[in-house]
Amino acid sequence: MNELVSIIIPTYKRPKAFIKRAIDSVLQQTYSNVEVVLVDDNAGEALKAHRKIVVDLLKEYPNENRIAYLSNSQNIGASLSRNKGIQNAKGSYISFLDDDDLYLPEKVEAQLTYMLDNQLEMCFSNLKYHNEKEEVIDVRVHTKLKSMATEDLLTYHLTRHITGTPTFMYKKEILLAIGGFPPQDIAEEYHLMLKTIEGNYKIGYLPRIDIIAYRHSNGGLSSSSEKLKGENALYQFKKTYFNRLKFRNRLFIRFRHNVIMGISHKRNKHFIRCMVYLVYAVLISPIDAFLEVASTLKNINKCS
Repeated sequence: MNELVSIIIPTYKRPKAFIKRAIDSVLQQTYSNVEVVLVDDNAGEALKAHRKIVVDLLKEYPNENRIAYLSNSQNIGASLSRNKGIQNAKGSYISFLDDDDLYLPEKVEAQLTYMLDNQLEMCFSNLKYHNEKEEVIDVRVHTKLKSMATEDLLTYHLTRHITGTPTFMYKKEILLAIGGFPPQDIAEEYHLMLKTIEGNYKIGYLPRIDIIAYRHSNGGLSSSSEKLKGENALYQFKKTYFNRLKFRNRLFIRFRHNVIMGISHKRNKHFIRCMVYLVYAVLISPIDAFLEVASTLKNINKCS
């Protein structure tokens, strides 16, 4: 097994310690034939200090030939930065990592082995979320996925989402064939996965947790008003598939949408709106409200 795996890390306005942690987690993998493609989106005079942080950090790896540095001449966002990384990656397999997250040591080896053994074109895995105190606050697993048949994958993705970008590994040729990420920074990973499913590619699920993603108390894109707009747009988009789904699935999508809206308002400190959405979610499906809370707590306890 000697395939080169390129790990694409877009970076934007991130502290040096986070970027270094992400890079080191790739360089310290048990599978050493990796390439870090660091795409610096700190473009323009206003972000000059952030670019200097990245450039100075790379000087700490003077003899490391596994890092490729790409600097954007203008700010293009995470999705297009990942696409730039895909275009320039030398590896035949590609995975992704956000600049404030990290891989556990066996991530690349386990995922690549699984893909090769099963002749897959894409696969995804699990991940867990930590807060700044390194406490497990959420876990994303896909135990409710019935099968890898296209229709089952589509139904599951519409209802529960097959996401976290760092859990994805692709053959590079497949990413090029589907055009990479859409030009948006909200739900971009969702639409990438949807294109993959609808392209009838050979997809696999590796039920391991080899990624730690972080949620920060100082907010960010996921807690902004853009998140609310993006969630509403995604919900309207999902409605175009309702004629292909059973009533139970449509009900869960409505339930989940209201939960996400409630959580997003909470992060924006809109507590009354948060409560309205969460109460409405419970009224839509009391059974799901109970089951999802119980399942989440169980998964968190298992990973803590």
